[in-house]
Amino acid sequence: MTDQDENSLIAQRRAKLDELRALSAKGGGDAYPNDFRRDALAAELAAAFGERSAESLEADAVQVRVAGRMVAKRIMGKSSFAGMQDGSGRIQLFLNRDALGDAYERFKQFDLGDQVAAVGTLMRTKTGELSVKVGELRLLAKALRPLPEKWHGLTDTETRYRQRYVDLIVTPEARECFRRRTQIVAYVRRYFDALGFMEVETPMLQPIAGGAVARPFTTHHNALDIPLFLRIAPELYLKRLVVGGFEKVYEINRNFRNEGVSTRHNPEFTMLEFYWAYADFHDLMDLTERMLRGLAESVTGSSVVTYQGTRFDFGKPFERRSVEDAVAMAEPALDRKKFRDRAYLAQVCERMGLPVAKDSGAGTLLMQVFEHKVEHALSDPTFVTHYPIEVSPLSRRNSADPWLADRFELIVGGREIANGFSELNDPEDQATRFKDQVAKKTGGDLEAMHYDEDYVRALEYGMPPTAGEGIGIDRLTMLLTDSASIRDVILFPLMKRE
Repeated sequence: MTDQDENSLIAQRRAKLDELRALSAKGGGDAYPNDFRRDALAAELAAAFGERSAESLEADAVQVRVAGRMVAKRIMGKSSFAGMQDGSGRIQLFLNRDALGDAYERFKQFDLGDQVAAVGTLMRTKTGELSVKVGELRLLAKALRPLPEKWHGLTDTETRYRQRYVDLIVTPEARECFRRRTQIVAYVRRYFDALGFMEVETPMLQPIAGGAVARPFTTHHNALDIPLFLRIAPELYLKRLVVGGFEKVYEINRNFRNEGVSTRHNPEFTMLEFYWAYADFHDLMDLTERMLRGLAESVTGSSVVTYQGTRFDFGKPFERRSVEDAVAMAEPALDRKKFRDRAYLAQVCERMGLPVAKDSGAGTLLMQVFEHKVEHALSDPTFVTHYPIEVSPLSRRNSADPWLADRFELIVGGREIANGFSELNDPEDQATRFKDQVAKKTGGDLEAMHYDEDYVRALEYGMPPTAGEGIGIDRLTMLLTDSASIRDVILFPLMKRE
């Protein structure tokens, strides 16, 4: 449809609305009434009466009051059919001139997209479709803009994201995707509630952006005259609660990171973060594996999930391998014994075309090799463990090997789904690592952490041995809905201005 055609249709619909307003001014009723109350949804009627015969429906004369958007219209002389869509599904309306009188003529002027209400009795058509034989019909809201012509959904992805309200009207797959997202979040809540975790809320506006290595959004509070940051993670506040005695806490939270936009990244995203006192990163991996297995079965009906043509079996034990083992397996030509030698890794990175910053240690360079050569190739659910302590500023050092952290990331289909570790609860070690982060920030690293003096003070009161984890709800939803882009699972993703 061209812009000229669309503008012409809008003009026609506005003219119809003007007629309604004129009629309303003469006492003919409100052009946008709000006095109709329905008592049935399309899906409920299908479930309750879908198997009933035409004779049974006629004998019982079940009266219903339904309302929704008109998405189909077929005029056939004295009788017509209309398809009506509500929040649960679609049902057909059967309209007859003899039964409706003047309302039938008004119905002919209704447009696709209009919100309508109908009162009538259930019937079954000659083709066997459950329908409402309409005895009363009303227009509840005039749609001034025409819906897309292709009813299988919008084909332009940018329009889908910008005008999600239209996408949800015409694309059943989009509606199902967001219903499934709701199911995922509900399952996560039930799971942690059943384990005795307490759901909490922590600040989104923070004086210090902490808890992750990321670039924050900045703002200013006028009354207090102080700079503030939109949170990049709730981690440091949740661990303050553990210090305070809440030993099992979780939050399903919105985070904000002033970074690039891609099929995997949106500046505003949803995370599950949870912290568990007297547990370590091995306990987290066990919990996560059980939860995701149950989640897949609950939401998709199977432990086998297909994503973009690849099958992932959450029913099998998840593989576990260290960062160093993963790099050695993927690149056997590299010398495993030199994975902690900065000079050697610098040469490896240069051969691979990877940057070698002056302040990058062996741990950072090893992770660059891992992300470049290994991560994307990890298909089946895999816990990658024992990250270098250099890239894990909030993680506990491994007791047997202080160069490593008691940390893991869960990778599925080459994408990070979760990040967890045994928490650093040594306040002096934490203070030293914060200072190292400040030095990096001073050197120009915009993603390095600030020094959080109050958090160090909290640790000085004594935090019990604790493990914590973050799971990206958006990426998890992508996986369980077979969505190629993170924008497919966020109702209103951030877009450039039109």
